[in-house]
Amino acid sequence: MAMIEFHDVSKLYPGGSAALSDVSLSIASGELVFLAGPSGAGKSTLLKMIAAIERPSTGRVLVNGQDVGGIKPRGLPYLRRKLGLILQEQRLLMDRKVLANVMLPLVVTGAAVEHAEKRARAALEKVGMLSKAGSMPQTLSGGEQQRVAIARAIVHRPQVIIADEPTANLDRDSANLVLSTLEAFHSAGVTCVVSTHDEYFLDRADRVIYLSQGRVTEAWQRNPVVEDAA
Repeated sequence: MAMIEFHDVSKLYPGGSAALSDVSLSIASGELVFLAGPSGAGKSTLLKMIAAIERPSTGRVLVNGQDVGGIKPRGLPYLRRKLGLILQEQRLLMDRKVLANVMLPLVVTGAAVEHAEKRARAALEKVGMLSKAGSMPQTLSGGEQQRVAIARAIVHRPQVIIADEPTANLDRDSANLVLSTLEAFHSAGVTCVVSTHDEYFLDRADRVIYLSQGRVTEAWQRNPVVEDAA
């Protein structure tokens, strides 16, 4: 069953610049897919369309069968509660501690504080940041802030995780920890779509989709299903 579908999607910006051109693809429920390609290939735009942060100029984007391009603003919070968003801009709240940042997605949906704190501590432990729970974000390195943002994205146990270059500012050990965390969610049935320019990680995916100049140029799949000719 497809969790994410793009049907002939293009994205044009003012001045005629095309971020995506006639992109069609399907990502199955529970699949771990990497988007690869150089900077400016359209990876970030594609990911933002899944969360309706960007809307297509033409074509349709479906998430679990719902056309997200047609969702009205009041419906966006309901869509995004199903998603774990790990974007290049961490957008942590600098006026509250790490633990409070990670608790926030649960608190705003009405979870009890005790429950939210327990889940937030577990998420921080998964990314190796539990020791920083009482720290303010501005005291952390850029890589540490990214790991806190990842903990915040996974704390509500989303159906889909969207990660835009989640390892870009991390050393190799921290990057491996982050990828292992995403793999653990994938093993539990969560659909994960991850963009990267680091080919070191690509062999960990179920499938790799390559983009160049806003177009899908190639796709590679581990253990593709071969239909029985009989």
